[in-house]
Amino acid sequence: MEKRGVELAVGTFLLLGLLCLAYLSIELGKVRWLGYGDYRVEATFANVGGLKANANVTMAGVQIGKVETIRLKDGRAWVTLSIQGGVKLEEDVIARIKTMGIIGDKYVSITPGASETYIPPGGTIRETQPPLDIEELVGKFVFGSMEKTQK
Repeated sequence: MEKRGVELAVGTFLLLGLLCLAYLSIELGKVRWLGYGDYRVEATFANVGGLKANANVTMAGVQIGKVETIRLKDGRAWVTLSIQGGVKLEEDVIARIKTMGIIGDKYVSITPGASETYIPPGGTIRETQPPLDIEELVGKFVFGSMEKTQK
């Protein structure tokens, strides 16, 4: 009888430990169950310059969502963003593709707007800016300065 009580206590302790571990993993990993409360908006860019799915979407430096998909349609990149339910985007927000550091990962930065109407779920961000192309800038600098020296 005493052996059975010890086994029951150890089993209960083990079960509680596993439940606590699962809870901490979900909370610290910021796992969202089926994207609860999130909504999707789309943005079109002339060039996404290395942006990838699951990249962060930020506003004022705070993560507010993730890039869900990137696809090509009519010669433009259509990016689907998953935005947290508590965040509302004004109709005149600007979505820019930026780089973390000089050669870091790409992410979407959203600049807040001043409109009193919001983008509905499934709506589209109208104002976008593609990423800065470092190679193009270096090429213009190098070849631009060569043209000046030849004249």
